[in-house]
This record gives sequence, structure tokens and C-alpha cells, in this order.
Amino acid sequence: MNISFLMSNNSISPKHIAIILDGNRRFAKRLMLQPWKGHEHGKEKVEKLLDYAKNYNVNELTFYALSSENIKSRPKNELNYLFDLFRKTFSGMDKEKLIREGIKINFIGDLTLLPRDLQETCNNLTNQTKTHNQFIVNFAIAYGGRQELVHTIRNIISKQPSQSEINEELIQNNLWLKTNPCLIIRTGGEKRTSNFLPWQSTYSEWIFLNKMWPEFNQEDFINCIEEFKRRKRNYGK
Repeated sequence: MNISFLMSNNSISPKHIAIILDGNRRFAKRLMLQPWKGHEHGKEKVEKLLDYAKNYNVNELTFYALSSENIKSRPKNELNYLFDLFRKTFSGMDKEKLIREGIKINFIGDLTLLPRDLQETCNNLTNQTKTHNQFIVNFAIAYGGRQELVHTIRNIISKQPSQSEINEELIQNNLWLKTNPCLIIRTGGEKRTSNFLPWQSTYSEWIFLNKMWPEFNQEDFINCIEEFKRRKRNYGK
């Protein structure tokens, strides 16, 4: 496994892992399929990862599924395919499993960029699981890190805080994602952050894999956790 790493020697497992789901389209091209067909294979891996995570004391996952830039630049037929895949995935989630395993579903991003019925599906799923507290899954859809910061600043200004009230805690509490990932994994071979969680990832550990997302498996997940545990986290010290 090809891993880019910086430091070593940390024995604590990551509680919150974020993943940039890169490589779906290239995976499909390799199989001589239409590029957007790779997202179907990627969806299956997301479902499997939920089971992997719970076995290794991870209690929060964040998936970067669709950026706001993607919505502006991707072909319309690919976006329609993706939106339909999201509809089927989120409306078809096993409600009994969500209750039984206490899984909370959140969506981070500018959902107004999505079709109205998909917005309603996302909001309904969030409301249905908002009291669950055993495991958290965040889907970053129509998400951009800079856009999140603009939204946060506007939200704070609307509350008219005094200068003394403006601090890191206030900003954190007004973000779309209010928790910080310990570990961020990017599949697909690219080594860049792509406007993902610029505030929350300040002290995250990053691992970049050459594997396409649909190829990611349980062994890769375990190896990433073990690599994280070998690192020394200095938090800027």
C-alpha cells in the first residue's frame, strides 16, 4: 500500500475518520463503463465501511461525496445519475438498523444546490435520526470548504456578536460540521485537499492512497488506522 505520511508513534485509534471518495470515474473507465457508473460501485463501499468502522472503535465517519464545484462542472447526465443514486440510497436506508445501532445521519453542504425532492429526503433522514447517539455519519454533498466558511461568517454576523464574543469556539459552533476528523483518507492517487474541511482539518492526519475508491477494502481501512496509530500528533507544538 502506498501511503504518504509525516510522523510516527501514536497509540490512540481515530474516533472520527473523513474520506474523500476519489477515483469512481477512473475505476469505471478501467472497466470500459460510462464514467458515472463508477459511483454505483463506490456506493457499495460506503455501506461496507460503516460495518468496518464499528469494529474498530470509530464512532464518526464523514464522506466527501459531491463538491459544490462538481455541481457546476460535471455533465448534466452524470449529475442526474448521482442525484438518483442519492435518492435511492437515502430513501432506502434500513430504518430499523438505524434505530437498532443508533446511527445519526447528517448532511453538510449547501443543500439548496440539490433538486428539491432530494433536499427533502436528506432533511427527513436527518430529522428521523437526530436523537441517535451511538454512531454518526456525515455526508458532504454540495460541499465546499470555502463556501462553508462564507456561510459561517454570514451566520455569525447575523447574530451581531460583540468583538469579545468572536473566538474559535464561536466559529466552530457555526460550521456545517462541528467536529474535527482525527484522520482524513483520500483515495484515487491525488495528493491535495480539494477544498475539504479547511477549518476542521487543521490538525488532522492525512493518508493518500493510490487505490480508487471502489477498490478500497477492509485491509486498507485497517492499515490506515494502524498508520495513524504510529504517528505522533503534535497539534502545532
